[in-house]
Amino acid sequence: MAQTAADIMVETLIDWGVEVVFGLPGDGINGLMESLRVRQEQIRFVQVRHEEAAAFAACGYAKFTGRLGVCLATSGPGGIHLLNGLYDAKLDGQPVLAITGQTYHDLIGTHYQQDVNLDRLFVDVAAYSERIMGPAHVRGVTNLAIRTAIARGTVAHITFPVDLQELEHEEEQHSKKNIPGHSAEQVSLRMIQVPPPAELQRAADVLNRGEKVAIMAGRGAIGAAAELESLADTLAAPIVKPYLGKSAVPDDSPFTTGGIGLLGTRPSEVALEECDTLLMIGTSFPYIEFLPTPGQAAAVQIDNDPTRIGLRYPIEVGLAGDSRATLELLLPLLERKRDRSFLEQAQEGMRDWRLLLEDRATRDDMPMKPQVVAFELNKRLAPDAIITGDSGTTTTWLARYIDIRGDMMTSGSGNLATMASALPYAIAAQIAYPGRQVVAIVGDGAFSQLMAEFANAVMYELPIKVVIFKNGSLGMIQWEQMVFLGNPEYGVQLHDIDFVKFAEACGGTGYRITRPDEAGSVLDMALAAAGPIIIEAVVDQYEPPMPSKIKPEQALHMAQALARGEPNRGRIAVTLFRSKIQDYSAPSGNGGGAVEKVKEKIRETVSRDGD
Repeated sequence: MAQTAADIMVETLIDWGVEVVFGLPGDGINGLMESLRVRQEQIRFVQVRHEEAAAFAACGYAKFTGRLGVCLATSGPGGIHLLNGLYDAKLDGQPVLAITGQTYHDLIGTHYQQDVNLDRLFVDVAAYSERIMGPAHVRGVTNLAIRTAIARGTVAHITFPVDLQELEHEEEQHSKKNIPGHSAEQVSLRMIQVPPPAELQRAADVLNRGEKVAIMAGRGAIGAAAELESLADTLAAPIVKPYLGKSAVPDDSPFTTGGIGLLGTRPSEVALEECDTLLMIGTSFPYIEFLPTPGQAAAVQIDNDPTRIGLRYPIEVGLAGDSRATLELLLPLLERKRDRSFLEQAQEGMRDWRLLLEDRATRDDMPMKPQVVAFELNKRLAPDAIITGDSGTTTTWLARYIDIRGDMMTSGSGNLATMASALPYAIAAQIAYPGRQVVAIVGDGAFSQLMAEFANAVMYELPIKVVIFKNGSLGMIQWEQMVFLGNPEYGVQLHDIDFVKFAEACGGTGYRITRPDEAGSVLDMALAAAGPIIIEAVVDQYEPPMPSKIKPEQALHMAQALARGEPNRGRIAVTLFRSKIQDYSAPSGNGGGAVEKVKEKIRETVSRDGD
């Protein structure tokens, strides 16, 4: 039987080692679906309910395996639906290939049904976006698209007119300049780049001069845990981890102060406020207000993408290279710090911070605090668990309460910070690692956006565990309205969904947690149960995901929101009062004055609205 153009594309994917394609069938990709069907022993097609989930799954697959993720969608609306998940891959630097159908080649541009110029539409999200022009065009374009995605750690896109997919390939179809056999198949694209010795010595000189060195280790530092801990020990430097770098070193390491930013810890924030030298490794952490004041710290940055060096902070020495390989060369040039006080201060701060977190997580308040669920879940995770996170208040509880240890992995949508990624990520992770525990941590708002994907987890018998923090609101947006702008909440309350019944309707199993004293036992049952599981944890929507230190303007904005008619001001005021807002706040200076003002407003509100 003669090869079709679609056959050539699918066989090229197989040649590159692609094992899984996430997608949704449609008439614009019928030729490709048939090629996948007849080769299903070599390459697996995983159906999704929404194309956005296919792109998220491809991104999650790339994050957790380090391999190319592939997603497939039909022409027009199917391709359009991929975009959000593809931007997630682009912004987090993941190699993903998107393949879309296209209308008949001789009707493109004639207002035919689903006539969308997807190759143009994808030009921003994809570093390479091309339209197939015929069977002889397929292999070269597919090879180049895959090379681009892998080599640059980004998105590539191919759109394929539906009628061309079914054409049989014949040698005479090649143009006279396109001589067959000149496009290479799979080649190794792993490039280990390291800086020149002179630049390494310049960086070492800066770090050796520093008295209070802080390390920021991001996504690009994952895989270099041993080198990072050796570095921290040598420089007596705490390791601060942006959200995507949470897996860079274990959370129980004596050298890390955990996260930074709105999700971060107080010791991390203090370390960056007081350091005189900063070493940034594999990170483009976007929230520059949490970085040292320009001029405060001498800075060295390591990144395999030279365009990112100096992007967030003035750099004295930039080292373009692979994080692990560069650290291996840098470490012998560094002098061991005799003064350990800066690191010891950070370690003492982490002991106090962990006690504060435990205090928050062991309360028996009703409604149940979300910290209780995260704290109890953390104690029950397998040493090789894969944790997927979503965007919202749950990101705070994951960042602060889920400790990465052993061979655990975690990720979520980083720079895009989009909702709805956790469930597709979990499906992809379970497909990639069928023997490992996979847990998705998600809010009710984010889960409901792509909740139909849980039915596919049932269909494929994927034993993922989905922990839904159900607070009945778009929680992060609710608090942003109040704390960032001083406005009362608006448009954030959610209609109730019974997720236990939903799990059962999909063919899975559901559990519910409503009280702190049942959280541990319910989690024990749910995590031990077979098959896909939803755990609905009903938590207090008025528990604030506050930053580790309240800034003056945040405290004043909260006071303004309460004063301007926040509809739930009584509940919020009582929650803040009982949470001892001073535990999160600046101990002195203007921050203390602002906190006193918000506490005064809280007292007024409690007095007026009652308990």
